[in-house]
Amino acid sequence: METETGLVHRRWWSPYLFLLPGLVMVALFSLWPFVNTVVLSLTDAQILKGGTFVGLDNYGRALADPDFWTATTNSVLYLVVVVPCLVLLPLALAVLVQKKIPGIGFFRSAFYTPVIASAVVVGLMWQWVLRSDGLVNTVFQKLGVIAGPIPFLTDSTMLLVSAMIVTIWKGLGYYMVFYLAALGNVPVSLYEAAALDGAGPLRRFLSVTVPCVKPMMLLVGTLSAISALRVFTEVYILGGESGGPGGGARTLPFLVRQVGLGFAGETGYAAAVSILLFLLTLGFSLLGRKLSKGDEG
Repeated sequence: METETGLVHRRWWSPYLFLLPGLVMVALFSLWPFVNTVVLSLTDAQILKGGTFVGLDNYGRALADPDFWTATTNSVLYLVVVVPCLVLLPLALAVLVQKKIPGIGFFRSAFYTPVIASAVVVGLMWQWVLRSDGLVNTVFQKLGVIAGPIPFLTDSTMLLVSAMIVTIWKGLGYYMVFYLAALGNVPVSLYEAAALDGAGPLRRFLSVTVPCVKPMMLLVGTLSAISALRVFTEVYILGGESGGPGGGARTLPFLVRQVGLGFAGETGYAAAVSILLFLLTLGFSLLGRKLSKGDEG
């Protein structure tokens, strides 16, 4: 609406019209599914029929279920092993490839290639590498390093470790890009001053590089922790429908899928497990946020 002075007075709700499409999408595809999952977790619903209200029975069942605790232990172990590797190894990789030398672009692209590869393709490739008659076991046996095949995919512990290796390998290039962006903002004068003080490469890395990229390290730690708690494809491709021998390598997302889409199709119980997974993920996210604020202070 234009006044006599030529100024345009916008109505107070005008900005919200621009936000409305995005808000509708968030409500339909994020907020509503979450609320529906919470409601579903309070029922005994199954995949082909509705359920009745059972209160917190599904949560009590989960906390008393050995399979739930096995999956929780595996998910936490996954986080404990994978997160430090994905915080430190991509940083070392970024330091190596940040130098502007001929041909460095090829190595950057090569390190990033696993990121754009399909998770299913990556899983199948590693399955071929790690199976009993696969590349690793065949080469090691030919060289006389081992007498028999290493049970990478037939032992629950080895299967979980193998899945961790796949996750780390696939995430190296992704987080390397994060660190390359952070390293680009480190003042060269800091390295020059450290060199004048007699600091060697390792000392410059610990005294200059690490403090300057510490906020990015905390961000990478938080993101990789969330990803580690959500891991499913690696365990599913390497271990099959059961999640390894006796289901010993199942993670929480794997358990949610198995319970919700299995023979019984207990969607109510699966929803409760997924809410517990959400709370666990939220806890680690808040911890990362608290550490970030403490670092800024």
